[in-house]
Amino acid sequence: MNVRSTIPQRLFDIANGVVLLLFGAVMIYPFLNLLALSLNDGADAARGGIYIFPREFSLDAYKLLMQNSQMLEGFGWSVLRVIVGTSTALFVTGLLAYVVSIRLFSGRKFMRILFLVTMYFNGGLIPIYLLMVNLKLIDSFHVYWIPSLISAYYMLLMSSYIQELPEALFESARIDGASEMKIYMRLVIPMAIPVFAAIFIYSAVSHWNAWFDVVLYNSSGNYDTLQVYLRRLLLEVEASQQIMDQQLLYQKFNSLSPLTLRAATTIVVTVPILLVYPFLQKYFIGGLTIGSVKG
Repeated sequence: MNVRSTIPQRLFDIANGVVLLLFGAVMIYPFLNLLALSLNDGADAARGGIYIFPREFSLDAYKLLMQNSQMLEGFGWSVLRVIVGTSTALFVTGLLAYVVSIRLFSGRKFMRILFLVTMYFNGGLIPIYLLMVNLKLIDSFHVYWIPSLISAYYMLLMSSYIQELPEALFESARIDGASEMKIYMRLVIPMAIPVFAAIFIYSAVSHWNAWFDVVLYNSSGNYDTLQVYLRRLLLEVEASQQIMDQQLLYQKFNSLSPLTLRAATTIVVTVPILLVYPFLQKYFIGGLTIGSVKG
């Protein structure tokens, strides 16, 4: 083995490792800082100087979150929204991606252009709201998943991957009498698991973090998700800081601050979706790279 060639290679590996470690530390530090703030006493946290470890350990922020009786209900609606919204969007958008990938379909280019236009132009907030009213989706759970059934961006990602699949498999299935739906169910979905998993992560995170459409379309509050409850609670605590002369509020929030509660709400919202990502990471990377490579 050539020593001259191995020394620069080793130096490069060491430098590459150091850069990746620094990059990883930069990515992880904000989360650790939020975790330390959420576990610190609110009055002490207002002094600043908290980085990775809490200075005065306190669970008051999390206790306040758990004391809200509606929090569990909001969590259930958030989980249900992720499950229903993500699964239906994957199936319908994947089916559309397969349709525009069929080489024998003469209208596939027109459909691509048609959906591509929707990525850059829309009717605006008021027309969309009026559409939801006419469809009788206001104040219902269905307003969370029906409008997001089809995504042009996800469709383009999935179709680019499906186009790389062997066309001979689809042709042989058609010769054997299989319908297009059966081909999609039996061939496309199993073979396109990586890109489906990647889109699953995108869609799940989008549904989990959504709150504006909840406020906009569910004014009754019957289907409020976890994010809306946490936002409302955070606003209440911030308002209480302005009226600390009221003894009752002071006794209730004296160990809290908007800083620690904001950190606690961020941790509560972020952790569930972080627990899903490690199981789909290998599919996430493969699904976004293989479909983009043209032979």
